[in-house]
Amino acid sequence: MNASEPSPDTCPVCGMSNRCTLADPRTVDQPCWCFTETIDPAVLAALPEALRNQACLCPRCAGLAQAIEPDQIQRPE
Repeated sequence: MNASEPSPDTCPVCGMSNRCTLADPRTVDQPCWCFTETIDPAVLAALPEALRNQACLCPRCAGLAQAIEPDQIQRPE
């Protein structure tokens, strides 16, 4: 788990980019990848309370790794 304060553009579980277009002012007018995906409610329920509703999960942590190509994953700097 990522111990630092959640950022809107970072997955609160792994700390990698969550690829949320709404968190990026340059793409805020574009639909996010998650708008067309169904995230298993059990995945969300497994999140510690402190991490819920703080930032979007990345496709991998949401259980949707196939939603993006591996070479598109952005690592935090």
